[in-house]
Amino acid sequence: MAARLIALFLALMSLGQGTLNRYETEMSLGGNLFLVNRDFVLASNYKPEDLVVPDVRLTYPDTTMRKEAAEALENMFVAAKEEAGYTLIGVSGFRSYGQQASIYERKIQNAGKKQAMLLVAPPGASEHQLGLAMDLGTPQNQKLNEAFGDTQAGAWVRENCHRFGFIIRYKEEWTEITGYADEPWHVRYVGAEHAKRIYEMDIPLEYYVEMLRQAQYEQLTNEER
Repeated sequence: MAARLIALFLALMSLGQGTLNRYETEMSLGGNLFLVNRDFVLASNYKPEDLVVPDVRLTYPDTTMRKEAAEALENMFVAAKEEAGYTLIGVSGFRSYGQQASIYERKIQNAGKKQAMLLVAPPGASEHQLGLAMDLGTPQNQKLNEAFGDTQAGAWVRENCHRFGFIIRYKEEWTEITGYADEPWHVRYVGAEHAKRIYEMDIPLEYYVEMLRQAQYEQLTNEER
C-alpha cells in the first residue's frame, strides 16, 4: 500500500497547478470527489439540486441520483447487458438525512449499536445523501449482501465500473480506514479519470483525496519559495 501511495503522490505532483485547482473544486461540496464518512458529515438539510431518476431497471421507481452519475449508471447497465449478458438493478440511490436516520436507528434496534456502526452510516455520514452512490442488485437477488460480490454480475461490476466513473467504495481490507464492512454492491461515482486511478492503485477514496490535497499543498508551497 505504501508503494502505491508514493507512486500516486509522484504522479499527482507532476500535474499542473490548474489541474490541481480543478480537482480542489471537485473535492468541494457538490463535486464528484467530495468525501463523506464519519469524520466528514453532511448537514441535515443538504440535498443535491440535480437529482433525476436514472433510466435503468430499479427496485423502487422513485430512486434518484445526480444527473451526471445517473447518465454514467445508464451507460454501465447497458454495457453489462451488451458485453456480458448481465442485468443489473438499481436498489437504492439518493437518501435524505431523515431517511438515513431511520435506517440507522432500525439497524441499531435489530443488531445493536456496535454492529450497526459497521454496517450502516449514521445520518449525515452516508454517501447516498450526496446523490452519487447506488446500491446494485440482480433480478435473482435484490437484497444487499456480500453474496453480490461472488456472482458473475458482481465480478463484472468490480472489474468494469471504473470505466464509467464508479468505484467500489467499501472493501473488507479497507474497513479500518472507511469504517464500514465489505459492500460489493455499493458503487460511488467520482468521474472516469479518478475512478481509473483509484481502481488501478486499489486504494480507498480517503487515501486518494488526501493525496490530492497533499499534492496541491506541495505545489503551492514550492511556488512560494
